[in-house]
Amino acid sequence: MSEDYVPPKVWTWDTESGGKFASINRPIAGPTSEKELPVGKHPLQLYSLATPNGVKVTVMLEELLALGHSGAEYDAWLINIGEGDQFGSGFVDVNPNSKIPALMDHSTETPTRVFESASIMLYLAEKFGAFIPKDPTERVETMSWLFWLMGSAPYLGGGFGHFYAYAPEKFEYAINRFSMEAKRQMDVLDRRLGEVEFLGGSEYSIADMATWPWYGALAQGKLYDAGEFLDVKSYKNLQRWTDQIAERPAVIRGRMVNRAFGPLEEQLRERHDASDFDTKTQDKIEAAES
Repeated sequence: MSEDYVPPKVWTWDTESGGKFASINRPIAGPTSEKELPVGKHPLQLYSLATPNGVKVTVMLEELLALGHSGAEYDAWLINIGEGDQFGSGFVDVNPNSKIPALMDHSTETPTRVFESASIMLYLAEKFGAFIPKDPTERVETMSWLFWLMGSAPYLGGGFGHFYAYAPEKFEYAINRFSMEAKRQMDVLDRRLGEVEFLGGSEYSIADMATWPWYGALAQGKLYDAGEFLDVKSYKNLQRWTDQIAERPAVIRGRMVNRAFGPLEEQLRERHDASDFDTKTQDKIEAAES
C-alpha cells in the first residue's frame, strides 16, 4: 500500500489482495458448493475446527461430560476452513455466516441450529444448568466478561494477529495500533484476575472457557508466536489463571478435538465417542498420513 493511497468512491473486490486467508475471504455470503454435513449417533452434532473459537465449545462440552452430563455426548466433525468447507451448502444451512463453530441439537422436536460461539455456550449452559453462577452478582459479572471477550477478541485476532502474523506486508502503524490494544486487553484481564480467582468471581464459568482459548494461548506464547513481542510473561495474574485452567483434564481434551495441526499427540480430528481420546486414535492418524 502506497502512502499516497486514496480510497475510491466505490470499493470493489480485489481477489489478489494477498494475505494468508485471501483465498477464502470474500465480500459475499452463501454457499459455493452443494455438500451435505455428516450426522453421527449423538443428539449434539458439532461442526468446527480447533481455532480459539472452536476450542471454546469443545472445552465446554468436555467440561459438561466431566460433570456427569451424559446428554452432552457429541459428535465432532472437522470443518477445514482453509479448504473452504464452511461454504458448503450443509454448513451454511447451520450457520449462514459461514464461520465455525456451528452446532445442531437433534434432541429437540425440530432440530435446533446454534451458531456463534457465545450463543452455543449459553445454549449449552442453560440446557444443562451448568457453568453460569447462581449467585446473581456473579452471574451478571460472568455474562459481562463473556461479552467482553466477544467484543475484544476480534481486535486480537483480526487486528493484531492479522497485521502481525498474516498480512502480506508489515505495516508499522497497524502493528503498533493493535499491539497497544492487545496489551491493554491483557492488562484488563490481569487487573481483574488480581482481584478474583476466575473472571466471574469465585466460580469457573463459561466466561473462563470462552476467554482462555484466546488469551490463555496468548499468555502461553502460542498465539501468533508473539509472546516475547508482547511481553506476556509480565502479566502475572493472567499467567496464574492461564496455567490453572490449562491443567484441567477437560481443557486438555477439548483442545485436541477438531485439531488438524500441530503435534500428532495433540490432535483428534473427529470425535464420536469418549474413547476416541485413546492413544490408538493417534496411530490411526499416523497410518492415514503414511
